[in-house]
Amino acid sequence: MIHPVELFVGLRYLRAKRRTRFVSFITLVSMAGIALGVAALIVILSVMNGFEGELRSRLLSMTAHGYVASDNGALQDWQAVRQRVLAQDGVLAATPVVQLEGMIRTGTELKPVQIDGIEPVAEEGVAGRTINLVEGRLADLQAGEKGVILGRLLAWDLAVAVGDSVVLLVPRAGANGQMEPVLERFVLVGMFDAGVQEHDTGLALMHLQDAARLAGLNDGEVSAVRFLSGNVLAAPAIAGGLRDAFGSGYRSSDWTVENASYFRAIRIEKMMMSLILSLVIGVAAFNIVASLVMVVTDKTSDIAILRTLGMGPNGVVRVFFIQGAMIGWLGVLAGVGVGVLLAQNVPTLVPALEAFFGFQIMPGDVYYVTRIPSVLQSRDVIIIAIAAFVLTSLATLYPARRAALVDPASALRYE
Repeated sequence: MIHPVELFVGLRYLRAKRRTRFVSFITLVSMAGIALGVAALIVILSVMNGFEGELRSRLLSMTAHGYVASDNGALQDWQAVRQRVLAQDGVLAATPVVQLEGMIRTGTELKPVQIDGIEPVAEEGVAGRTINLVEGRLADLQAGEKGVILGRLLAWDLAVAVGDSVVLLVPRAGANGQMEPVLERFVLVGMFDAGVQEHDTGLALMHLQDAARLAGLNDGEVSAVRFLSGNVLAAPAIAGGLRDAFGSGYRSSDWTVENASYFRAIRIEKMMMSLILSLVIGVAAFNIVASLVMVVTDKTSDIAILRTLGMGPNGVVRVFFIQGAMIGWLGVLAGVGVGVLLAQNVPTLVPALEAFFGFQIMPGDVYYVTRIPSVLQSRDVIIIAIAAFVLTSLATLYPARRAALVDPASALRYE
């Protein structure tokens, strides 16, 4: 328990005297370093959260939140499967898809492509609201008319525009069981810009029936049935429920599994940035140790007087703990305030800085994301604040313990 006299003396030592101005300067530097480190951590983690959300929205703009497929190849009677998926709690919409890989050619250009056969009407309910179509509509994909929608960058690489024709080469199992190439000419009826390189440079959309014919599937067979959930974060639980509902012979997955590598990379980056910026707080904590050691050296006679007046070693420890903790805690509080303020205004501050310095941090010809997003999460702020509180409090223990070991007789011998 901290006594009022210990609190008074500890706070009194925070005030500078003429002969302790240098110590007070070190104290201010320590406080500023802690505030800087805490603010930087909050801002950086908020920006990383923003990029994670931006990546998630772009990845899901061309796909659904999860799917159900068969373990034995093609999924049969997709209409019945779709109705069962729609009956699952949390599912808003479901649509069939036929997926196959092939090559696309125009002239002498040959590019690999992932082909998604979709049912335009059902797809509107799943991904139609988020697909960024720069030309054309999903409704332009009509069965039997051999229309195709390509990513903007893929169309640019092939030097084709809406109305031009492209040739698709798809491998398909022949009658003898061997793979045979199937070539068909399609007409470009639209282009999309997903903002994800994997989609923009290697994805083609066509009607479900055209894709099924290319893949050699029978009537009613598809690759999978995809679903849209009411809450994107609930997709893993929904996929697990569908796995239990359909039982053996079926499998289900969700966007967190299909895109795990992207989000694992962001988590690693967040962890590394946190560790690097934590060094700033660590250096500031060492400054607290240095400043308190100098205070203990300067206040040796004062400590001896307090001991002779009856203050025990633990009381001396609490005096210097209060002083060091106040330095650290004030720095943490200042850092949290500045960090939250900056994190909430990153989308406003960054364009102002770009205009002032005359350059663009994320130019559109290099990055898909041209603005720096920021998502402030209270969980990050609480964890950073608690960790900084603990670190700065631990930094006071050695100087406080050293002060408690001062021998009053030795300190006052020549006073």
